[in-house]
Parts: sequence; C-alpha cells; structure tokens
Amino acid sequence: MQLAKHLPNFLTLLNLVCGFVAIVLAFNINTLSYAPYFLFIAAGFDFLDGLAARILHAYSEIGKQLDSLSDMVSFGVAPGILAFQLLQLSSTAQLSAQFFVLSVVIAALIPVFSACRLGKFNIDDRQTTTFYGLPTPASAIFIASLVLMVLYYPLSSITQVILNFYVLATVIILDAILMVVDMPMFSFKIKNLRLGDNAVQFVFLALSLVLLVLFNFKALPFLVPMYVLLSFVIFAMQKLHTRG
Repeated sequence: MQLAKHLPNFLTLLNLVCGFVAIVLAFNINTLSYAPYFLFIAAGFDFLDGLAARILHAYSEIGKQLDSLSDMVSFGVAPGILAFQLLQLSSTAQLSAQFFVLSVVIAALIPVFSACRLGKFNIDDRQTTTFYGLPTPASAIFIASLVLMVLYYPLSSITQVILNFYVLATVIILDAILMVVDMPMFSFKIKNLRLGDNAVQFVFLALSLVLLVLFNFKALPFLVPMYVLLSFVIFAMQKLHTRG
C-alpha cells in the first residue's frame, strides 16, 4: 500500500519524460511530426497523476513541486520549441534571417507565460475546481495541434492561413496571454460519474469526440478555442444569474 502512494509521482515523472522526448523530436524537422503525440501523452499522464492522487489520497508537497516542474518541461519548454519550428516553417520566416530572432522572441513567450501560469496556480487558493487562465496542458495541446495540421494537411486552406507568419505570431501571443488572464475556465477534474455534477466536462468531451470523428486532425486546432469560448459563456451566464 505504501508503494501505491508513490504512483501519482511516478505518473508525473512519465509526464516529464514525454515532454523531454517531445523536445528531442522537435529539434529535428524530420521527427517534428512525432513530437505532438508525446505532448498529448504527457497531458494524459498529467490528468492521471491528479486522478491517482485523489483516489489514493496521496497528496504531498514534493508531488506538488514535481507536478509543476514536469509541467514546465512538457507544457512550457516543449510547446515553445514547437512554436519556434512553426514560425520557421512559415513562408515569411524563410525569406529573411531577421525573422529568426523574431521567431525566438515570440516562441519564448510560451515557456515564460507558462512559468507565470504555474507559479500563479501554486499560490492561488481559488483554483481547486475552477482554473483562472488557460491551463498549460491546454496551451501545449493547441500548439501541438497546429503542428499536426501544418504537417498532415499542407494544402489545406486552414494551413495556408496558419503558415502566414503574422497570423501565426498573433495566435502564439494570444495563446501565451490567455494563460495569465484572470478569466475563469472550467476544470477537467471529474468529481464522480454523475452527469449532473460533471455536465460541462461531459458536454465538452462529447463535442470534441464528434468533431474528431468528423474531421480527424483538422478538428484539433479548434478544440482549445472551443474550451475557452465555452468557459466564457458558462461563467458569463453564471454571473448574470447571480446578479439577477
């Protein structure tokens, strides 16, 4: 039983390993397409370590620190490198060496704002059932989904828009800013199996599944914006209801 208490930390470290592998793969353009999958797996381990901690009641200070450090690698540094590679794939960036420096600066916003997001999360007592700002795994998944979109659907009209340097730079900057804005967003923590207690989470998961079945990878870049929009609508409605 004592060994089981370490399961959440083991899952957290698997998250870290996946983030490291994603970084290694992202450095080489020939293996870049594999990196997003390891970020998705890392996000899965990030969800499972919290679930395991709740089931086993295995909360610890070292677990909290390991979680933040692992998230910084998997959902801060790794997506930052993916963002840089995306910017370098854009047609504009290939025309001038000046865009190399600009790409570095813009991509660096992802790990910088991720660090701010994680630091804020660790000291913010409000963020137990509700997040304030875009969670770092969601931010990383969004960047990873753009990579898959560009690599798997190079001729798509959406890809052509994404590969515009200025559009891509704007999207990356917005993604970074969303991590630190004080906007409430619903948590993916499943309290129990009752639909009424987890209606928002189940609705989002159902919509995501439908979109993925219908559009495959093309749906991925729209899942995180849908999450942000749904969070905004839900909490706006709650605020109006409270005032009423």
